[in-house]
Amino acid sequence: MNRSMEAHNFLSKKGYRVQSFGTGDKVKLPGAAPDRPNVYEFGTPYDDIYQDLLQKDRELYTRNGLLHMLDRNRRIKPHPERFQSTTEQFNLILTCEERVYDQVIESLEGRDSQTTPVHVVNIEIQDNHEEATIGAFLMCELVSMMANSDDLDNDIDEMLQDFEAKCQRPILHCLLFY
Repeated sequence: MNRSMEAHNFLSKKGYRVQSFGTGDKVKLPGAAPDRPNVYEFGTPYDDIYQDLLQKDRELYTRNGLLHMLDRNRRIKPHPERFQSTTEQFNLILTCEERVYDQVIESLEGRDSQTTPVHVVNIEIQDNHEEATIGAFLMCELVSMMANSDDLDNDIDEMLQDFEAKCQRPILHCLLFY
């Protein structure tokens, strides 16, 4: 929720049409203990999640940044959405973790129609506030490079190799039809 929404916020401010999704079964946020996360259904309004955490422990969730993150998120869109539930068509999907990349590919491969091409690209970004900010800048740089390509399908492999060398993070890519 933090990495994708930080990138969503940054890219939309730069004028890109962006959507962001989770891929798990539920929305899971850190709780008072590592083995007790706060769990919500996709579609639960950010306002409701914010109020729930505020009531549970305002000090803890202020200190760990969750209330700030949720406040940002609720200004971007009303609630978290699950990727596997959308029927939207995309030409580019960016992920921030290999596990999510794999889930996106699995979801796309399981869809009926397989005529729409989509580039799925993963940039490894750790799940913390600082890395989410850095990741948003990296994603914006990559999207800008792609948007400026005259022939993305032909240019993308070399573009991603150069970008991987520059940002010193592993990049995964595949082209799927869904």
